[in-house]
Amino acid sequence: MRFVIVTGMSGAGKSTAMKMMEDMGFFCIDNLPIPLLDKLVDFTTNFDTQMKNIAIGIDARSGERLDTVEGMLEILRQKDVKYEVLFLDAEDRVLVKRYKETRRNHPLAPGERVDKGIEMERKKLEFLKKEADYIIDTSRLLTRELKAELEKIFVQDEQFNSLFVTILSFGFKYGIPADSDIVMDVRFLPNPYYLEGLRPKTGNDVEIQQYVMQFDEAKEFLDKLEDMVEFLIPHYISEGKNQLVISIGCTGGKHRSVTLANELYKRLNEKENREYGLKIEHRDIGKDALRGK
Repeated sequence: MRFVIVTGMSGAGKSTAMKMMEDMGFFCIDNLPIPLLDKLVDFTTNFDTQMKNIAIGIDARSGERLDTVEGMLEILRQKDVKYEVLFLDAEDRVLVKRYKETRRNHPLAPGERVDKGIEMERKKLEFLKKEADYIIDTSRLLTRELKAELEKIFVQDEQFNSLFVTILSFGFKYGIPADSDIVMDVRFLPNPYYLEGLRPKTGNDVEIQQYVMQFDEAKEFLDKLEDMVEFLIPHYISEGKNQLVISIGCTGGKHRSVTLANELYKRLNEKENREYGLKIEHRDIGKDALRGK
């Protein structure tokens, strides 16, 4: 039997994850009263049931009973019950935005500011996050990407990568991405924008890629950036970091930054035995076209 406790910050996607796990064949119970947790385990282990994989949702809706979870997990350990903890997390600003979009009150701070409820919830769930076998930060994940991560863990039984790296191209004239951890400026490279035949194209087009990468400076920059990222990632992992955003910017976020971001993504994605998840985004690639420039 595979027994998974699904928990995390309210608004981080726990309910969505539970629905996905149900589709994967898990018997899912959301918001189970905490005192019944060990009773459910006793039932499934002592009786012949069809419930081979079970996912239990525990979150802030349990209110003050959250304080009893730690003791309940100790009881499970004493009974030699093997369990896994999946923790869904997201940045505070993302959680606030999601709450505002749904116009919901935070379960720990009804009628008060959402950020106060988030602060309280982080403190109450801190011990569960430390206990977690899998931590998924959904701040930048699309629904299909969350599903893919869960399938890797619970269907394909692949090694879980706790660090998720996003390589993000952007244009400085539209502002530096607020969630950047590393910002690189490639405006020192020749700009294809000033070549009439290349201007409408983007760094996703072969012509732009060939133009940008023909310069020795671009190749040397990419080598040094790859080396730095490879050096930093193991240290981020050991420090427990779950999300790393590497932002590469040029003037408009259309040519040079897109090309270098694609090249870095390609190099990192080809590495064997990666200990981190990887995705790429081009934030501003189409903005010049929208503005008629």
